[in-house]
Amino acid sequence: MPIKPRKPINNSSRFQTHLTFDEVTRTRPEKSLTEGKTKTGGRNNRGQLTSWWRGGGHKQRYRVIDFKRDKHGVPAKVATIEYDPNRSARIALLHYADGEKRYILWPDGLKVGSQVMSGEGAEVNVGNALPLRKIPLGTVVHNIELKIGKGGQMVRSAGGGAQLMAREGGWAQVKLPSGEVRRVHVECYATVGQVGNLEHENVSIGKAGRNRWLGWKPHNRGVTMNPVDHPMGGGEGRTSGGRHPTTPWGVPTKGYKTRNNKRTDQMIVRRRNKK
Repeated sequence: MPIKPRKPINNSSRFQTHLTFDEVTRTRPEKSLTEGKTKTGGRNNRGQLTSWWRGGGHKQRYRVIDFKRDKHGVPAKVATIEYDPNRSARIALLHYADGEKRYILWPDGLKVGSQVMSGEGAEVNVGNALPLRKIPLGTVVHNIELKIGKGGQMVRSAGGGAQLMAREGGWAQVKLPSGEVRRVHVECYATVGQVGNLEHENVSIGKAGRNRWLGWKPHNRGVTMNPVDHPMGGGEGRTSGGRHPTTPWGVPTKGYKTRNNKRTDQMIVRRRNKK
């Protein structure tokens, strides 16, 4: 799936690149597996702005993805590979032997017409979902569960792949794309292979308007604001803030840990930022 540059017919297209979509085999989604999607504009259920710089963007329909892969023992055939506007990865439409249709994340190397299956009896092939205790050490996996039966929560974006490092007792150690090594229960399911669309990270947006299509509004720095809006705002002329960088609420932003989940700290064997 190569990246293609735009012909520089004007300044906005000079630095743009886009994917060729060679792997996509169908342009319209399976209607029975789509839902309406409402925009929040970064507001919560009380109408308060909680996520800045969001709003607008192209209209989208949500594709219902099978992250659980709980249809065990039933073979399925890959019917199409499709674009999904809600995620960086591509999705694959499966036609199960009993007639049901489901979407899954498209792993790199999975072809239309291939057969996939989930369950303990499935082979260790790309696209198959198995519990971690059935997957050989060193295998690259994605869509990894954190809680048994809840569905995959880790390693779901384009190009993502985690490596199964070790097993000890009822726990497996998985090395995530960030470099973090984490303990996961051996009964949790994972899908064999690396998430497709590997070139996604190399795409150059090229112009501000393209981000607006994605629902991202312009991000202005705190030092450009007024003092009433940000602690680093104000001043005659341009300033560099006059103080250490802070959030809009005065909390220092550099050199401080932001993780606050002590409940799962014991699951992290090696942190991602450890030198």
